[in-house]
Amino acid sequence: MSIKAFFSNRVYKNTLPKEFVDAISHALFVFNSAKHFSFSTSIKEKRSGLIRRSKSMHLTVKERFKLDDYYANSVVQEANAMQKSLFGLNKLYISNKEIQITSVKHKLKKVKARLTTLKKIKTSFIKGKPSFPKSSNVHKVGSFFAVTFKKKTDIYYHAYQFEHEYLDREIKKLKTRIGFLSLKLHKYEKQLKKLKTDIRSVVFGSKKLFKSQYTKNEFKDNHQLWVKKWEHARYNQMTISGRKDSSHGNFVFQYDLQKHQLSFKTPSDVRVEINEIHFPYGQKVVEDAILNQLNCNDKKKFGKPIAWSVEDHGAYYIIKCMINVDAKQYINYSKSDGIIGVDCNVDHFAVSDINSKGQLISSRTLKFNIVGKTSGQITKIIESEVMELVNIAERANKPLAIEKLDTTSSKVSNAYGNKKANLKFNMFAYHKKSLAIKSRAEKMGVAVFEVNPAYTSQIGKMKYMKRFGISIHEAASFVIARRAMGFKEKLPPVLGTLLPEKMVGTHHWAQWGYISKMLKGIRTCAYYRSELFNVDKFRSTNEFFLPGALTDLEAKSLLKLKSGKTSSQLSGRRSCTLGICLALQESPTSNKPKGC
Repeated sequence: MSIKAFFSNRVYKNTLPKEFVDAISHALFVFNSAKHFSFSTSIKEKRSGLIRRSKSMHLTVKERFKLDDYYANSVVQEANAMQKSLFGLNKLYISNKEIQITSVKHKLKKVKARLTTLKKIKTSFIKGKPSFPKSSNVHKVGSFFAVTFKKKTDIYYHAYQFEHEYLDREIKKLKTRIGFLSLKLHKYEKQLKKLKTDIRSVVFGSKKLFKSQYTKNEFKDNHQLWVKKWEHARYNQMTISGRKDSSHGNFVFQYDLQKHQLSFKTPSDVRVEINEIHFPYGQKVVEDAILNQLNCNDKKKFGKPIAWSVEDHGAYYIIKCMINVDAKQYINYSKSDGIIGVDCNVDHFAVSDINSKGQLISSRTLKFNIVGKTSGQITKIIESEVMELVNIAERANKPLAIEKLDTTSSKVSNAYGNKKANLKFNMFAYHKKSLAIKSRAEKMGVAVFEVNPAYTSQIGKMKYMKRFGISIHEAASFVIARRAMGFKEKLPPVLGTLLPEKMVGTHHWAQWGYISKMLKGIRTCAYYRSELFNVDKFRSTNEFFLPGALTDLEAKSLLKLKSGKTSSQLSGRRSCTLGICLALQESPTSNKPKGC
């Protein structure tokens, strides 16, 4: 069961008697004033630790603003909900700020280490014996000095040029960077302390609109215009909660099914009647809910509340009806024929169709472009592709499987990473995509299963990408589908030999985590030329990747695997690390594989 809101047609003010318009405006003002009072009073009491009233909040609001029980109850409920939301957001802000502080500290440590390295090189030049650390990107080639970057190499022709054009400038730049990072760290720590100690409030009407009275020229020259917009933003809507023991599901609002007339009593005792109220996208649902409530004999046990909301949009009103809607009766939860796995990405959906045995039937990609689009355009583009995605599941008569991701904290965790990657990650509207998938799937009677996203891409890349000749994202969607079916993903035989002795027998996710960390320096395309399943070939030739599959940089990254007891030694094999080192010596790793 879920709560759904149905919007009415526009009710223009010029079609209503002036008495009704004035009564509605007064009701909106009183309701929101009471809500502001209830919220601010609760916040002040939490800050001071003192109770500022002798009665309950319900009775205090009721007496102060001359409201009946139903209006007062809705006021207190909205104020409490806003306060609960505020505290929930504060916890999220604290978590994100702690992640930001960790990120800045990590970057500061790296910059300081780089500065120390350059200072040591500078000292060696002063002593007249230039020397460079092995891990540094600076080295001497003959009488020249070279600084190697990812896409270029700078050459300096003599020591003086290198010292004053590169070393001095870089040291000065790093000192400046350290200063900025220290300042940012201090600012974040101060903000974190404030988040943990202060009890924050909210600005009704939005902080942006409040500040605009001083920043926008149209409001600087005409303050009354700002006051008008400010008051409208603060007093433009009210929501009256329903009661299941009421004949209409609500003691304030009543909807006549025959006349399509909505009537309610305002706090000023004016009976407002609005004719020709229709709900274009849910008229039958609203009528059925009200009719069921009217015909319900035991309302306290079987009745359902119906909430109503009035919104002032300037020239017209919008009425909302909020109803508890039961889940669709016929939803396909069956996995007997298999399932459809979906891997959500920035610019496409990767889809895999598997059978009941976990075997891949087909895979495909649904591409879309959201670069340079507004939020509304992105929503429409995603919804269009989601319709096709759900249609695929409906035609196959199978449910969907997606990852259960929370990208809120991840988006602030890598502020100093690759700029293009960060841009794509911030454009990754996963919540919007998953919500659209669930909404459309519910409408079409397709079940959606959520699985843990741990190592789905890594498993797909190492285990299935080459085997099926598919992309890493389609391989990840295949892993998602298999996980939803309950299948486990064990390490391929060769990868199992890379595990240290202490990790033998641990959970397969822990093993995948270790392997992923060890091989993170390898490009994705290199796995198309890997040998992961033929253990005999691995033992005889000591090859992990085919000759020429790795670049020099990737080959160097594999050398970090330290020799020690591994699972291969437990079965009498040689150390896998030694095997990899021999393979690196035998294979020509300087050539870049084609198609990468």
